[in-house]
Amino acid sequence: MQEVQRIVILDFGAQYTQLIARRIREANVFCEVVPYDTSLSDIRARRPAGIILSGGPSSVLDADAPTVDPALYNLGVPVLGICYGMQLTAHLLGGRVERAAQREYGRVRVEMDVNSRLLHGVSPASQCWMSHTYHVTQAPAGFKSIAHSDNCAFCAMENTQRGIYCVQFHPEVTHSEEGQQVLRNFALNICGCRGDWTMAAFVQDAVKSIRERVGDGRVLLGLSGGVDSSVAAALIQRAIGERLTCVYVDHGFMRKGETEQVVDVFTRLFPVSLVAVDARARFLKQVEGITDPEQKRKRIGAEFVAVFADEAAKIGAVDFLAQGTIYPDVIESGSVKGSAVIKSHHNVGGLPKDLQFKALLEPLRMLFKDEVRKVGEELGLPSDMVWRQPFPGPGLAIRIIGDITQEKLEIVRESDAILREEVALAGLDRSVNQYFTVLTGIRSVGVMGDERTYDYTLAIRAVTTDDFMTVDWARLPHELLARVSARIVNEVAHVNRVVFDITTKPPASVEWE
Repeated sequence: MQEVQRIVILDFGAQYTQLIARRIREANVFCEVVPYDTSLSDIRARRPAGIILSGGPSSVLDADAPTVDPALYNLGVPVLGICYGMQLTAHLLGGRVERAAQREYGRVRVEMDVNSRLLHGVSPASQCWMSHTYHVTQAPAGFKSIAHSDNCAFCAMENTQRGIYCVQFHPEVTHSEEGQQVLRNFALNICGCRGDWTMAAFVQDAVKSIRERVGDGRVLLGLSGGVDSSVAAALIQRAIGERLTCVYVDHGFMRKGETEQVVDVFTRLFPVSLVAVDARARFLKQVEGITDPEQKRKRIGAEFVAVFADEAAKIGAVDFLAQGTIYPDVIESGSVKGSAVIKSHHNVGGLPKDLQFKALLEPLRMLFKDEVRKVGEELGLPSDMVWRQPFPGPGLAIRIIGDITQEKLEIVRESDAILREEVALAGLDRSVNQYFTVLTGIRSVGVMGDERTYDYTLAIRAVTTDDFMTVDWARLPHELLARVSARIVNEVAHVNRVVFDITTKPPASVEWE
């Protein structure tokens, strides 16, 4: 089997770093993101076919600016600097970086030298996304400009002899109309990558790796019913069969039909040792009378840990704990100095300290969400499970504003099912990234059957996004909203008003709580 080719991305704290990785993956080339201060020996050990220096919020002229060992440029592999990465390259190799007389932000027309290997196939004048206050005013020796705008003489530069290429614009964002072509040129034409990294190949390699690592051992997985943990379970089951035990905890806050589907899939399609725990009454008691959203989350998380610990103790000796950790979790766990600390693993709500395992097994930790879905399809998971909506760990409990009751849970559960059904019938279930209903806690006057009502107002939330860092509200067709509203007020008791949330993130979050 051929060695997996990879491109290493050094992260300088840019908001777009994940997007660079995603775009390289879209060219069927494996890549990984590491902190900018990763040692040269570590980078060399990864045997990269190429290196990308990301953007970042700093200025290379600051005394404490993040930097790299200049020997990085002598590793004998192509290097691509993006925005801050370009300025850092110029600064380290003897060029000049200065504050721009006019800051460039947004779409900018850039004149391209299409004879450059980096810009091959790109239009002579292309719209690119700029976001910078500083820029290169003098290139290092051996470099030449290969792109310019009205305000920037060095929108891109190259030193083909040393294999170093730089762009001031952001090719990874969709606003750069031909940015993907630039990244493909770097990965495939300049770095010489084969472009053969597919999810089918990943499944084959992952199954082999899991078998070798687990050996004759046993694995325990906290199965949430979400996409990540379900795909992880299916992948591990293919590798080791019934030596995988899954613990599924129904906390009573699941969507309609989800518990039944999870139990069916992991007893019939992927037969594992499944422990399905009905803890609905136990969880409902924990949140009884609680209205503060943070308290809801903490109580549900703590109870999940307690239930999981109880069930793990019954199972006995297990060698590995498996989780559906995916690559955004890894990247966002504080890869760059000053960034956020590692977040709790959502699949098990935080591990009880008294649980002893040989090691942690995270077979999806190098995949993005869209890649996880493709793995699920490769494994034969049902389409509605693979493409189900993202779902918070506390479930419907944080889609009820105020205190939680069984009646309110049924209102949200039934209305959410109607919304999901109608969006799917309209053919929008793949293009709208997340959609759900929220019981607002507001009651208002209405008229139903010539009688006055005083019932709940329900909100519909639907958003589109690339990365969930920022979102826009989805422009659902009015006809679809009309059908959903009519069905909800007719089929769901105690709802007499439906509203549509048209707020972006920021300032709002995706969830209401």
